[in-house]
Amino acid sequence: MANKFYFLFILFLTYTYFSTNLAASELDILTNYRLNGINNIEKQMDKELANKSYWSAYLKNKDMKFGYIESYKNILTCNKSKSNLLVYAKDSNNTYKLTKVYSAYTGKEKGDKEKEGDLKTPIGVYNLVKKISNVDEFYGPLAFVTSYPNIYDKYEGKTGKGIWIHGLPIHEKRDKFTKGCIAIGNKSIECLNKHIDMDKTLLIINKQCNYKKVNINAISQVLSQIYAWRYAWKYNNLKDYLNFYSDDFIRFDGMKIKKFKSYKKRIFAKNEKKSIIFKNLNVIPYPTHKDTYKVMFDEEYKSNSFSFKGKKILIVQLIASQMKIITEK
Repeated sequence: MANKFYFLFILFLTYTYFSTNLAASELDILTNYRLNGINNIEKQMDKELANKSYWSAYLKNKDMKFGYIESYKNILTCNKSKSNLLVYAKDSNNTYKLTKVYSAYTGKEKGDKEKEGDLKTPIGVYNLVKKISNVDEFYGPLAFVTSYPNIYDKYEGKTGKGIWIHGLPIHEKRDKFTKGCIAIGNKSIECLNKHIDMDKTLLIINKQCNYKKVNINAISQVLSQIYAWRYAWKYNNLKDYLNFYSDDFIRFDGMKIKKFKSYKKRIFAKNEKKSIIFKNLNVIPYPTHKDTYKVMFDEEYKSNSFSFKGKKILIVQLIASQMKIITEK
């Protein structure tokens, strides 16, 4: 019943917005509802969410410094070439404003981290997964543990662990570089701790610029195809669904594309009615590869045989305007 009220509400908003100048598509929606009820409307709405023109219009006045972001209040950016850590906070206008700039030490060696012990700070998009308050005094008063290696790092065969944002030794001097972590002053790490919500903070590490101008057209393309992927998934179109996966796809647990296709074929054969809802959606251009994006959202999935509620991560590439998923978790 709640779903029906939700779609009726959307229908009402659609009608209110276009009441003075209804386009053909809005007339079709109203007529479809009048003749066939809410179920057909739901399917039509799902299809409209896969329309790139919707997302292009929706993103027109959004702050796109770092991509499309729904669920993060703070963005930390580490510019390795300038040795700094910047803090951006979302204001009441949903715009990210620069609030703090900290000097930072990064890895002794230049370039992207590839393996354990290479003394490089990774380049990528990470979460803060843990705060350590009782830390060895060499690392200052506290440390934040990052999510390195993330699923993209693992997909690329990168190794290593223990990449932190931490402070400086309390009773001794240290070199002006790290083994791969990001180190800032002790007053800075305490200040950072006071001004961020760890669970709502994203860390972007880049070798040069703190952020680059995001291609809104590409983000619109990704968002529309995320919902086209969802549409195929929800309405049991196996061919269209699998077309969104790269031939080089490897799932987080090591499952490769051939086995993945067989697995999905068995599931789609059940032809079950599904409810699939995406919330807190984020699409972040990946700093290491052109036309590559990290997509994160909360997924609520329900069918007769299975239900899931949790976080979903995709790494996708745009190849000739077609989205291809290369790994997921």
